[in-house]
Amino acid sequence: MNVYDSARMADVLAPLGFCPVDSAEGADLVILNTCHIREKASEKVFSELGRLKPLKDRDGTMLAVAGCVAQAEGEAILARAPYVDVVLGPQAYHRLPELVARAARGAGTALDTDFPVDVKFDHLPAPATAQGVSAFLTVQEGCDKFCTFCVVPYTRGAEYSREPASVEAEARALVANGAVELTLLGQNVNAYHGRDETGAEIGLGALMRRLSRIDGLKRLRYTTSHPRDMDADLIAAHADTPAVMPYVHLPVQSGSDRILDAMNRGHTAEQYRDLVRRLRSARPDIALSSDFIVGFPGETDADFEATMALVAEIGFAAAYSFKYSPRPGTPAALIAAQVPEAVQDARLQRLQALLRDQQDAFNRALIGKTVPVLYAREGRHAGQLVGKTPWLQPVHAHASNAAAGQILETRILALAPNSLAGEICDTRFDSAERRSA
Repeated sequence: MNVYDSARMADVLAPLGFCPVDSAEGADLVILNTCHIREKASEKVFSELGRLKPLKDRDGTMLAVAGCVAQAEGEAILARAPYVDVVLGPQAYHRLPELVARAARGAGTALDTDFPVDVKFDHLPAPATAQGVSAFLTVQEGCDKFCTFCVVPYTRGAEYSREPASVEAEARALVANGAVELTLLGQNVNAYHGRDETGAEIGLGALMRRLSRIDGLKRLRYTTSHPRDMDADLIAAHADTPAVMPYVHLPVQSGSDRILDAMNRGHTAEQYRDLVRRLRSARPDIALSSDFIVGFPGETDADFEATMALVAEIGFAAAYSFKYSPRPGTPAALIAAQVPEAVQDARLQRLQALLRDQQDAFNRALIGKTVPVLYAREGRHAGQLVGKTPWLQPVHAHASNAAAGQILETRILALAPNSLAGEICDTRFDSAERRSA
């Protein structure tokens, strides 16, 4: 979502004459767009501001801090780094031109961390910054779940869903700019409940069916989902809408009901297993990824083994796993029974080893098969392009630049450390290097 937000900030600044550059040196304005999910995020911000301060002192470069750290710690930023020109939360970036102009007039630091009554999406221009073959599109923001470990409800606010017409208009603009694949974004994207032109409320499944009718749009993805919001219509969309890719990121966090309850997740491990069964019934080739937290306060060896058992039973194509990180202001940070660091480390190593084995097995199962790959960018080597399978695995193959933006049948040849090696079946897209070989 921060990648999407950064692109939209570039769009709103364009009328003031700003355009993106590759490095901070020589820039007129540097924006640090921040995330507050993990610990020490604010310290990283202050460290980066310290590195950038000489540019301000020497060249007069304006400095801005945006995103969730700005939302949570705006006053602290002003106290520790008074040389910062603009501080704004994620709900206010449509007002960035006004804040930059105010700071440029020498009126002091421009601070905006309010949750405005007006909807920022109503004030944003059509996307002008091309994101490439694959683009992000925010359809939902905020969270009403209040998991006890999470700061998102406090930094992103209450759940809000954009109107379908607004989403479709932006999707069409992104496709016109070259996007072939869209990833719909939200803190709880499957909680989407926008109202269409008739006033009827529609969910994420219906929204994706609507977007799938846009000429030139070939693939749809969505992230991040919450198990409580995975409804029957969304599951059905995986079966009846070919553009919806067979991949779901569905965080579970723990396999222990006791820990899930302490986390205020609102579902049990068995309910999660049932969702997986229903998804696989609707789309047998679907791949799953998930999030896991080990060492949540009070987690026992038995709780952790329940997580390991759930992972072993379900099998994941990919996963993000972390040690529990106390976030200031969250209920879990106040629990006395914090798990020792050494125990967290040992549990995380075991879990990650199992998850790596599952990911390798999933990727290895494609060797020798032919799958459609959307090629998006040049690889590290001459005459090489990199793309993604329907299951989000990166594939590199020798191909001409004409293959960029194309979905091409590709035979998977081998498993590389962080990708798959493939061979495009259509010789029209052979690279010069491959033809000469």
